Amino acid sequence: MSDLTTVFMEAFEGVSGHAYCVNTLDEAADIIAQVISDTAEVSRVALAQLPAGLGDKIRSRCNGIDIVSDPYPAATGLDTIDHAQVGVSGSEFAIAETGTMVEVAVDDMNRLVSSLPRTYIGVVDACTLEPTLRGAGERMQKVFDDNPDHVAVSFISGPSRTGDIEMILTLGVHGPEHAHAILLMGDK
Repeated sequence: MSDLTTVFMEAFEGVSGHAYCVNTLDEAADIIAQVISDTAEVSRVALAQLPAGLGDKIRSRCNGIDIVSDPYPAATGLDTIDHAQVGVSGSEFAIAETGTMVEVAVDDMNRLVSSLPRTYIGVVDACTLEPTLRGAGERMQKVFDDNPDHVAVSFISGPSRTGDIEMILTLGVHGPEHAHAILLMGDK
């Protein structure tokens, strides 16, 4: 494990997330299947923007669960994703110092996979780790330059949280209550 990987994992876990390092897509699928199994009453899992082949590996490990994936139809996509208990999506890159996965979506339905289900699992290639938030600025500029008409960027650092109610930290109010990050270290 590299120093950047350790920094990312510690930062993500420091905000109540769960982080894992894997070398293969099979290992990633095993962890995803275990998280799904550990999540109460899962009947549907939504997938979006995953590395090629990972969706099929997840499906093969989750018999009896409705696995839905992109592209989501505009007319029914929101309802489909909203009824998923677990969302799994790929991230463009991650920021080590803040333990943040950066999800880039040009389709709003794909963005909802990381924000509507109560449990979220993000998958990101470890070679895309940026050391600092400041260092990620150039990369973010390229995202906006490459998508001048429409792009949604989500910064995901652990589960959703708020301290609005009597200054008591509450998880899962405006998004997932549980968040997992899987760093792909080696061969896909």
